[in-house]
Amino acid sequence: MVGPAGPSASSPVSSRRRRLRPGRGEGRSRRRRRRGGGAAPRTMQLHFSPSMRSITISSSNGFVDLMKIKVAARHISYRTLFHTILILAFLLPFVFILTAVVTLEGVNKCSSFGCLGRRFGPTILRRVDHSGRLVRDFQKILSEVKSADIPDNLKLPDSFDQLVLEIQNNQYDARTFALKLRAMMEKFEKEIKESKFAELMNKHFAASSVPKGIYCLSLRLTDEYSSNAHARKQLPSPELLPLLTDNSCHHFVLSTDNILAASVVVASTIQSSLKPEKVVFHVITDKKTYAGMHSWFALNPVSPAIVEVKGIHQFDWLTRENVPVLEAVESHSSIRNYYHGNHIAGANLSSTTPRTFASKLQARSPKYISLLNHLRIYLPELFPNLDKVVFLDDDVVIQRDLSPLWEIDLGGKVNGAVETCKGEDDWVMSKRFKNYFNFSHPLIAENLDPEECAWAYGMNIFDLRAWRQTGIREAYHAWLKENLKSNLTMWKLGTLPPALIAFRGHVHPIDPSWHLLGLGYQIKTDIESVKKAAVIHYNGQSKPWLHIGFEHLRPFWTKYVNYSNDFIRNCHILES
Repeated sequence: MVGPAGPSASSPVSSRRRRLRPGRGEGRSRRRRRRGGGAAPRTMQLHFSPSMRSITISSSNGFVDLMKIKVAARHISYRTLFHTILILAFLLPFVFILTAVVTLEGVNKCSSFGCLGRRFGPTILRRVDHSGRLVRDFQKILSEVKSADIPDNLKLPDSFDQLVLEIQNNQYDARTFALKLRAMMEKFEKEIKESKFAELMNKHFAASSVPKGIYCLSLRLTDEYSSNAHARKQLPSPELLPLLTDNSCHHFVLSTDNILAASVVVASTIQSSLKPEKVVFHVITDKKTYAGMHSWFALNPVSPAIVEVKGIHQFDWLTRENVPVLEAVESHSSIRNYYHGNHIAGANLSSTTPRTFASKLQARSPKYISLLNHLRIYLPELFPNLDKVVFLDDDVVIQRDLSPLWEIDLGGKVNGAVETCKGEDDWVMSKRFKNYFNFSHPLIAENLDPEECAWAYGMNIFDLRAWRQTGIREAYHAWLKENLKSNLTMWKLGTLPPALIAFRGHVHPIDPSWHLLGLGYQIKTDIESVKKAAVIHYNGQSKPWLHIGFEHLRPFWTKYVNYSNDFIRNCHILES
């Protein structure tokens, strides 16, 4: 029989296969050589044909093909598929990184095309941003604990770091954390408020006290008055006495018991005057300060200007009969207790803001029951021969010639003053009657308009001739009596409120550039405005001669202090 068709054992193809197929012994010897490590190890190589139809696996020497795989044609190009896989493999790490960043940042919204990955990345990868939900849950918890009662025995940490440490150690739930946080904030707010009130009280005491240097100055000058004849010489000299009643001169009135402050007012006025020879100062002080005040101006003449120093006790007109109300104000025990007593006792600090408390303290300054502070209401009687005077407070500095004030036509009015209701500053220059008076009192409500504009004391030009034709002094006394009867329930603040009533209809507004107020209140006072003002007024607690004065505003005052004077040096005035 004939066998199946196929190549014979001696055919060329069969012999070629035999030549290519290694013998069993040879294969075993090669395997032994590999295991022995005598030769370098071989590596496998993977080859793709250009058409992507076949893949060949060969040894590292490149002569023996260990395996050849043929790939059948498909409808989708394997080259395209391969390139797609490579691109995806390259981009995948960046997708993961972008997703992580978005998740950490909590980005919820994007509007630009470049933000597309941030919008959809977390969703595609099943990574959803829960920060919005977390915030809403926390807001809900805060709303719940806002009205909750805080346990009396709740132990509070003293700092935020301690709070974090307690949370880590005790694993508080969110409500406990929120409750502790609220209790801590309320505790700190209370402590801050109490500290602010204490600061205001200390500032009030500092403003009401006499600095050691100024007290020293007064004592040394008083001693000089008793031991030095030059300190007791007549002021002014006899030949100049007629000028004290000469209406062609510019007469200034200053009422104070502060020698240093008086020296600055007089020196700044004279140095700023274009005609100092026409300047006449009438300095009025109390009995205890008279000797020291007289000594200062006797030993430090200000020629060609003239200075007269008089004590209240030297005015025959100032008797108990003429000023009965003011005597009552100074001597009445309840009134003195109001101004000199415990300013915190009975005060409900929990319902009071620091600013309101500061205003109340200012209203209780002892200076408001001093006769020197009420003295300006008696100017027509104290200077019967004068027609016009400028009244100055002792906490002002004159920076410009004031002689044009005598040329202002007051239109028959008595008081030329700067109004304090037309400024942007709500602390000093936005004052109306409602800021000074208690309009729940029937007398105040019936007689006054709460929106009426207030005006300032401190630098006023008074027409004494017109004043003598009015009943200003009588109205002042009458309203003071009513306020005393009502136990000070009509107003609290010293001398200005009764003057606002008494001078109603008698005030002529002058340009605000004449008088800049608030340098004792406002730390943010505009320096350029200070430089341009004719008179700057340190009204408020932070007087320039006190250590609580504002450092950047003090030089406008200290430039007129005579630091070369022996008394100033020996008393260490304003030394740090």
